[in-house]
Amino acid sequence: MEMKIGVIKGDGIGPEIVDEAMKVLDQTAKVYGHSISYTQLLMGGASIDVNGVPLTEETLQLAKDSDAVLMGSIGGDAKTSPWYQLEPSKRPEAGLLQLRKGLNLFANLRPAVLYDELKGACPLKKEIADRGFDLMIMRELTGGLYFGKRSTEEIDGVLTAKDELTYNENEIRRIAKRAFDIAMKRRKKVTSVDKANVLDSSRLWRSVVEDVAKDYPDVTLEHMLVDNCAMQIVHNPCQFDVVLTENMFGDILSDEASMVTGSIGMLSSASLNDTRFGLYEPSGGSAPDIAGKGIANPIATILSAAMMLRYTFDLDKEAEAIEAAVKQVLKDGYRTIDIMPQEEDKKKNEPERFQALQPDKLPEIKEFSFAEQAPHIERPQNQESQAANLGNTVSAKKDTPVEEKEESLPENNNDKILRLHKQGMSSVDIAKELGLGVGEVKLVINLFKGA
Repeated sequence: MEMKIGVIKGDGIGPEIVDEAMKVLDQTAKVYGHSISYTQLLMGGASIDVNGVPLTEETLQLAKDSDAVLMGSIGGDAKTSPWYQLEPSKRPEAGLLQLRKGLNLFANLRPAVLYDELKGACPLKKEIADRGFDLMIMRELTGGLYFGKRSTEEIDGVLTAKDELTYNENEIRRIAKRAFDIAMKRRKKVTSVDKANVLDSSRLWRSVVEDVAKDYPDVTLEHMLVDNCAMQIVHNPCQFDVVLTENMFGDILSDEASMVTGSIGMLSSASLNDTRFGLYEPSGGSAPDIAGKGIANPIATILSAAMMLRYTFDLDKEAEAIEAAVKQVLKDGYRTIDIMPQEEDKKKNEPERFQALQPDKLPEIKEFSFAEQAPHIERPQNQESQAANLGNTVSAKKDTPVEEKEESLPENNNDKILRLHKQGMSSVDIAKELGLGVGEVKLVINLFKGA
């Protein structure tokens, strides 16, 4: 098969993680007899620097002429980057909204998977994490509050802001059909999330989804209010298969789901239109603070490339090969800093160490990159030879899988947070003490209450 792929490397860590995904795609194409042609496209801050705008009409047309687009991360540090001195319509993220609208990308898929090897990084209670989960959030992307009319005006001497939430039945029907189609390839269950006890838009949503469900008798449909869904994702995530919801709810729930996997650096995403075209990108941000340090996790981008093979090119076998290679790398114990379970390991892997990860300097790293795992996937007997360095971006330390040394693990972050919390230390002080985010600390405290 000949594949025409547009590539938007983007800003921050975008170029380095996209480079690794392209290596994987090239190797997969070589193994399975496909050919790929890439068209490099500028968008976001990179486009602002060259063209003065985050997205040009030429770039949009080149994207439309591609079979699919693989993208890195868009944006920079909002506090320091000159990009954010521009008016909102000319900032990096505005280019992404324009691209989605110009390509009519109405369906956003964000899988949230807890790998067995990373259960130690999951912030949920152990008994919840041990059950594992593999869910797909299907978010409507071009309607709702984010695209409705908005205004801020003075009414009777009081400033008043208004945002309009609008959906029509056609918009709901097309995203619902995509969700049921995806469910047919998975575990045949759709959970439709709304706020039908309050919102007219949600009542229409529920009615249309029920109508679509009649064409999919093999798929189980359930309805769930959004506040309950937010609770269930941290209480019992394994109950979900495909979660179907509107734009704003999906924005919030997909970010929540990403955090319970342990790292957003593991999560891929796809945005689809009503053809086979798709925009594929990692779920995380541009992380400008670590750009160029060689420590960014490329797995989300690599898995996004696998989604591209599956949903745009219908190459399930090739997609499975990439996904199996990722699992093998994790099983072999290779980690980037964001998915290392122990604080002492994080301290050992400082930026200078990652930059030095070259095969000729570190003999324990074999002389091939993550991309070269693809040839071995079809031959299980060769799995013992599968080792990878994720394109020279991961730690050289090969950890024993967590489950094999659980009894000898030192105190992990969750334990430390809970211990310090019981000692009366505030969330802010705990975060400073452990070098963590305040939000992460609060999440652990709330989730482990009563444990």
